[in-house]
Amino acid sequence: MATLHERPKVGVGVFVTHKDYPNCVLLGVRKNSSGEGKYAIPGGHLEFGEEWTECGQREVMEETGLILKETSMKFCTVLNAIVVSEDYHYIEIFVQGEVDTSVKEEPENKEPEKCQGWEWRSWDDFPPPDQLFYPLRLFREQGYSPFHTQS
Repeated sequence: MATLHERPKVGVGVFVTHKDYPNCVLLGVRKNSSGEGKYAIPGGHLEFGEEWTECGQREVMEETGLILKETSMKFCTVLNAIVVSEDYHYIEIFVQGEVDTSVKEEPENKEPEKCQGWEWRSWDDFPPPDQLFYPLRLFREQGYSPFHTQS
């Protein structure tokens, strides 16, 4: 159980899109202890002095080798993701960006110790909620989508 002095961590999740895969995002299955075996989007921890979209671009490059178009980067939403039973509390910032296909077309698994691999999945044909890493599940359960503007 969390101690009184622990604070939430700040994570950035990235909805990676591709011109050749309409209505799809990049998904991988996590291999580390938090969310092991669950589908997740690329992402990681926000570093000191880093902008949200910079963090997203860095994490995608580190995890997949893909470069996201600077002009495509945009903010989606922020969620307070808490799973007390797992001592999990993140302020999760979601951003979105499109692959710069002039640099590289397809992802590679740059961190095989953390992810089983990457695949393009249609937003309309997603894994069931119980197979999603908690922040991504919360995003979908609250009705958000990277493919339309929220009202």
